[in-house]
Amino acid sequence: MARQLEFWFDLGSPAAYLAWKRLPKFLARTGATVVYKPMLLGGVFKAQGNVSPVTIPAKGKWLFGDLARYARRDGVPLGYPPEFPINTLALMRVAIGLLMRKPERFVPYVDAMFDALFGQARDLRDEKVVAEALSAAGFDPAEIMALAADPEVKQALIRNTEEAVSRGVFGAPTFFVGDEMFWGQDRMDFVAEALAV
Repeated sequence: MARQLEFWFDLGSPAAYLAWKRLPKFLARTGATVVYKPMLLGGVFKAQGNVSPVTIPAKGKWLFGDLARYARRDGVPLGYPPEFPINTLALMRVAIGLLMRKPERFVPYVDAMFDALFGQARDLRDEKVVAEALSAAGFDPAEIMALAADPEVKQALIRNTEEAVSRGVFGAPTFFVGDEMFWGQDRMDFVAEALAV
């Protein structure tokens, strides 16, 4: 049986975007299966006493340069929307709502939102821009965004975020292979090693 990894992420993380873009080839190469774990990174930061690295000027400047190097290496477009970082609460509720209600639409949704946010640097704070990105990906925006208001979906995102915190997650992306945690898109080689054990 193939080994399994967990992929904890928030759409607002450019590092998670880069990991997401690498994930299909990574899974094909390792033969692993993935369990997607949407979480609210802002909630994780608050609970862990952490902040977005881009809010620390020296670290943010370095991080943008480092992520740009990874994007160039992988041939992935990388830009940033206005007023980055943005609040992804509604977007993440939809992500977990699709896992719950229409799992076959989860990956296309995450693809579309990551591409809009970091591939095209679109302003997903604007509901019209979100609707355009969803329509272009073959979604009914009203139907999809209704998930963000669903009480069960809201609770599911809270539970996932609390689970992330309880397991020591402090940023995105975070991978688990069993109980072993790996943080960052630049740790995927170590994830592959853990899967091979």
